[in-house]
Amino acid sequence: METLKKISEKSYKEKTEALCERLRVLTLKNTVVAFSGGADSSLLLKLAVLAARENGTKVYGITAGTKLHPVSDLEAAGKIAEEIGAEHLVVQMDELEKAGIMKNPTDRCYRCKRYLFGELQKKANELQAPVLLEGTNADDCKAYRPGIRALQELGIISPLMEAGFTKEEVRRLSREHGITTSDRPAAPCLATRFPYRTVLTWEKLRQVEQGEAFLKTFGFYNVRLRVHDSCARIEVDEKEFALACRNSRAIVDFIRGLGFDYVTLDLGGFRSGSMDLHVANREIVEKE
Repeated sequence: METLKKISEKSYKEKTEALCERLRVLTLKNTVVAFSGGADSSLLLKLAVLAARENGTKVYGITAGTKLHPVSDLEAAGKIAEEIGAEHLVVQMDELEKAGIMKNPTDRCYRCKRYLFGELQKKANELQAPVLLEGTNADDCKAYRPGIRALQELGIISPLMEAGFTKEEVRRLSREHGITTSDRPAAPCLATRFPYRTVLTWEKLRQVEQGEAFLKTFGFYNVRLRVHDSCARIEVDEKEFALACRNSRAIVDFIRGLGFDYVTLDLGGFRSGSMDLHVANREIVEKE
């Protein structure tokens, strides 16, 4: 066991050195980091800022102002960028209208990334920052992530993935740097709460945002409110089922008040990407 631990430590150390060296090279030019305020992009922004200081260059953390994420996420990103000491900018975007995802196609993530990062590239050009980075990690390659193909097509650089950093290692290095997002749960866009080929509207997205915000007040770590027509399916970690049951009346009353007829607790527990069950092993490019 001790030998395995040493190998693990060596691997982590080597990855960290490789990541930092890569960023020293990348930030020889002004750089933009696509910054959501999550654990991955926060670590990437922090390390890029540190590297740029050595090089005397600029790093901009740019957040997409989008209704596909809760307003609280945008506010949190601003605070974290300030903690890191990065220059923070917000670019407003409208994916539903301009990315062709209104009908929630199975390649939604691909279309969305193509649109979002195309807009970020335009902003990076305005800032005279030729390097654009984003925070995909090595674990993301194990799941259904059609957006990665869009990043590759656009030439976006993913340093964490290149260095082989797992989510656990991202959190570990974040703690070492004192970044407050080190243990923040993942927060994918609100469109992931709906089955594919469900027509998305801003009203439906706000329903989910309000429902999840309410559920988080009880202290759940991972929370998803999945929507199946008039049924709201709640996912939380299995260890927190008792907490959900103790507050079931308040939860049911609130979620029904949002317009749902049925409120269920998924006994399978929280599962990242649970709406991808039937597309996980195949990427489909749909035609309008």
